[in-house]
Amino acid sequence: MNIYVDFDDCLCETARAFTEIAARFFGKSVPYEDVRFFNLQKSFDLKDEEYQQLMAEGHLPEVLLAYEETPGCSEVINEWLDKGYDVKIITGRPYSSYEASRQWLDEHGLDRVKIYFLNKYGRDEFYKNGEHNLELEDFYKMKFDFAVEDSPLAFPYLEHFQDTKVMVFDRPWNQDCEFPNNNFTRCLDWDSIRTMVVK
Repeated sequence: MNIYVDFDDCLCETARAFTEIAARFFGKSVPYEDVRFFNLQKSFDLKDEEYQQLMAEGHLPEVLLAYEETPGCSEVINEWLDKGYDVKIITGRPYSSYEASRQWLDEHGLDRVKIYFLNKYGRDEFYKNGEHNLELEDFYKMKFDFAVEDSPLAFPYLEHFQDTKVMVFDRPWNQDCEFPNNNFTRCLDWDSIRTMVVK
């Protein structure tokens, strides 16, 4: 069993942290429930330079390490690993965040999972060649039975895998999106994801 898991807002509460950063730096008081767009610049109504500052702050190592774990994720993933499933964390984070991301996983009991950085969102300036970088052509050679993802912008990548069952982690910014096909199912939490992953 091969399983793809996204990092931000699947394993940890990234958007909740960004609402606090936007309020602190720019006085933008947007409740988490009102983050209606995956594009945080649009959700927080930020100028280009403000958005760049937001992203830089949100990817500082000490900030990344402070992100709260999404309830149930480490428990479920470790159950999969104990069953011999191959779980890969495939994130759209900048590659420069590798050390902090790896440390976060280790500190949250996910030291057995591999992490890969895939440029899901066209953020080329963040990427460089590295051992944990994943080019799109190599990504498409992989096989996944299941995937856990929250971002509508990443759905086209997963649509490429015709036999992969995609569990869309329910978040405010994917409430109104149309799923590409019947392989996509909305899941409210990690308990519901657990019930979906069966041989």
